[in-house]
Amino acid sequence: MKKDFLKDFTPQLFISLKTYNKEKFISDLMAGLIVGIVALPLALAFGIASGVTPEQGIITAIIAGFIISFLGGSRVQIGGPTGAFIVIVYGVVQTHGIKGLLIATIIAGVILVLLGIFKLGKIIKFIPYPIIVGFTSGIAVTIFTTQIADIFGLDFGGEKVPGDFIGKWIMYFKHFDTINWWNTLISIASIFIIVITPRVIKKIPGSLVAIIIITIVVYLLKNYAVIDVIDTIGDRFRINAAIPAAEIPTINMATITDLLPVALTIAMLGAIESLLSATVADGVIGGEKHNSNSELIAQGVANIITPLFGGIPATGAIARTMTNINNGGRSPIAGIIHAVVLLLILLLLMPLAQYIPMACLAGVLVIVAYNMSEWRTFKALFKNQKSDIAVLLITFFLTVIFDLTIAIEVGLLLAVVLFLKRINDVTHVSVFKDKLDLTDESEYTQADEVLILPEDVEVYEIDGPFFFGIANKFEESMRIIGDKSKIRIIRMRKVPFIDSTGLHNLTSLCQKSMNDGIQVILSGVRPKVHAVINKSKIPNMIGEINICDNINAALDRAKSILGKE
Repeated sequence: MKKDFLKDFTPQLFISLKTYNKEKFISDLMAGLIVGIVALPLALAFGIASGVTPEQGIITAIIAGFIISFLGGSRVQIGGPTGAFIVIVYGVVQTHGIKGLLIATIIAGVILVLLGIFKLGKIIKFIPYPIIVGFTSGIAVTIFTTQIADIFGLDFGGEKVPGDFIGKWIMYFKHFDTINWWNTLISIASIFIIVITPRVIKKIPGSLVAIIIITIVVYLLKNYAVIDVIDTIGDRFRINAAIPAAEIPTINMATITDLLPVALTIAMLGAIESLLSATVADGVIGGEKHNSNSELIAQGVANIITPLFGGIPATGAIARTMTNINNGGRSPIAGIIHAVVLLLILLLLMPLAQYIPMACLAGVLVIVAYNMSEWRTFKALFKNQKSDIAVLLITFFLTVIFDLTIAIEVGLLLAVVLFLKRINDVTHVSVFKDKLDLTDESEYTQADEVLILPEDVEVYEIDGPFFFGIANKFEESMRIIGDKSKIRIIRMRKVPFIDSTGLHNLTSLCQKSMNDGIQVILSGVRPKVHAVINKSKIPNMIGEINICDNINAALDRAKSILGKE
């Protein structure tokens, strides 16, 4: 039992090392170096945009990136801070402070570990696609909104920027006359460089090229052209180029209760993004698929440990994961090397980050927001059915206008409602009175294609899961028939499962039928469903003999009861 448990959660690193060799290491080394360089500007930008310091973004990429690669269930997943968390992290910092964010992240980590231990990884994948697109597109719009002040260098005169979407735009329009054209020019130049770089240089990320070029230009402008109106990281933050000592925050029940909704949001967002990233990666590299439960545990452990060093929430990062794959990374070693590269940059080069212009980082985040927006997918979903469009728009506008926590809660509720509705839609109850066509059915050994039903016998066939919605369909079917037969055969060969509510409804149906003088016979009950039924009152109510293996046995039993044998 213990061996099976450990096998279920074995990190992919340990599996990969069994067949590891020099060639794979060289490939992983090159991929890790490149991904580490790619991750640098993103970690800086995500840290600042989230309302924390730039080094906290780097620390998150180092510690969480290492843990996710070391313990994860994917061969190529790269972990770290992502754009999806910017909105929620910024909101938590504004409301609960840095300490509240760290505690919420730890709680979220515990939730993720529990999701993995209870093997709920695959359930995350059943969240409808319109909800995921609504989240990501909404987050993209919100990220873009948060960067407007830095793009245009707006001066609010000490007035606090509102946390809500509408309030921010009102503030922007109110102070748009304070625009700093140097900042705007820097942002536009940064965006241009990021867009144009892949057409010239494939291996080096455009964001890094933009940061290097723009930082040098701004440094020259400040020191030789005496242009000092361009804000840099050093103007706003004091950079500490070291990983701080671990510090365990004080957590009590009141704090947990207060931060639990936010922690759930962080956990769900992290689970969704990491598993989607791992799934996409599987499709690209082929071969063995990722272990979603191990991946969730790794994400959880990363989010428990990283905050102890001042880090922010982390998850699987699709852009960095794809960079890893495209540059030859095929084992978790590449992810570990990426973390080591970032650690060396933090210790040796981090003081240089103070010269990076804020407008340049804003340009980086504008590109991140554009890539996250999935506007083509968003547009394509409008060709789907109206329910999908409604879910897409509801999730999108809740994310943008209100709060990501509310959006995720409502989104998950919508996912459950849609799931139940669609199951209910695919479950049918067919009624047969005179004959039953058995053509192309593999349940039977007899050659009969059409069975003639005796008088006073009716057959109800359930096609699909038997849960609470089916009771109404039974009542509708019985109402259509009108007259009552003496024998009611319920065919259940196509019922894959029955829940407690469905069992209650079936018991009530059997009881009502018996009260009306109608004998119920169950036909073709699957073993799992039969085991559930045996725990109920139904066998005693209708008689164990009236639970038959197939329709032929059920009809023979009906004839016996009617005395027509």
